[in-house]
Amino acid sequence: MTLKIHIADGAAPYEQVRAQISEQARSGTLPVGYRLPTVRGLAESLGLAANTVAKAYRALEADGVIETRGRNGTFVAAAGPAAQRELASAAQEFAARARRLGQPQDAALTAVREALRAAYGD
Repeated sequence: MTLKIHIADGAAPYEQVRAQISEQARSGTLPVGYRLPTVRGLAESLGLAANTVAKAYRALEADGVIETRGRNGTFVAAAGPAAQRELASAAQEFAARARRLGQPQDAALTAVREALRAAYGD
């Protein structure tokens, strides 16, 4: 994760942190499940007050971009486009594995339909 704070920018430092993390999560640069640095750790590395980074993290959590898992840390959340990217990635992995196993497309599709039916209770 690369963040740069530009004091002369005019935007508040917490807003710069929020915007940059949000953009990196949205673009996939920060993948779903990526563990973010601690508030204090990021504040130190950026030369900011811990309260500034905490404010950015709170805003990101309210936006659904990140999620805090108690003492386990703060992670990029799987929501919206991020969840769609993760789903597409899982589908690509499944397709590649089905092909490696020598399975035809209809067998792979049947396997997916049965798995979805079992998962969703249809």
